[in-house]
Amino acid sequence: MLSSALLALSVDLSAVEGAVRAATGWPGLGIIFVYSFLIAFVLPLPSEVVLCPAGYVCGSAVTLGLGVSEPVIVALVVVVSAGGKALGSVIALSIGHGASHSGAVVRALRRLGFEPVKWSKNRMVELVQTYGYYGMAVALSVPFFPDTISLYAFSVVEKDHRRFAVATFAGGVGRLLVTIALFEGVLFLA
Repeated sequence: MLSSALLALSVDLSAVEGAVRAATGWPGLGIIFVYSFLIAFVLPLPSEVVLCPAGYVCGSAVTLGLGVSEPVIVALVVVVSAGGKALGSVIALSIGHGASHSGAVVRALRRLGFEPVKWSKNRMVELVQTYGYYGMAVALSVPFFPDTISLYAFSVVEKDHRRFAVATFAGGVGRLLVTIALFEGVLFLA
C-alpha cells in the first residue's frame, strides 16, 4: 500500500515538473512562479527546471514564446522564479521555525538521538553569523541542491521574514545564473 502511494506521488511530482518543462506563453511564467513557490517549502524537486522553457538545462529551444528577446525571457524566468521562491520561503520560515521549537517535535527527535535545533544552529548560525544573510544567499546559490532542505535549515535560526525572503530571492537568482553559466561553459567546451 505504501509503495503504491509513493509511486503515485512520484508520478504526480513528475507531472508537476513536466508542466514546468512544457510551460509556454505568459501563463507559463505563472506556472514557473507557482512551481518555485512550492519547491521552497514542500516539493523536493530541482529548481533549475524553470530554465527549460528559457532554453537552458533541458537542451531544448525557448518555448515560452513571449514575443520578446531571449535574454529578456531568461531575465523574466529568473526574476519570476526567485520571486516565487522568496514568497514560499516565508512559509518555510514560519513552518520550520515553529516546528523546530515545538516541544513535541524536539522531544521525539531527541529520543532518536538527534538534536535538530542544536545541529541546525551549529551549522547555520556559524554561516549566518559569519556572513549574515549574504551567507544564506550564497548557500542557496549552489545548483542542484534541494532548496527545501536549505530553507528549513535556515528557518531554525532565523525569524526575520523580510530579510529571509530577500536572501532567498538573491540566492534563487544566484542559483539560476550559476546554472546558466555552468551550461554555457559546458556548451562552449563541447
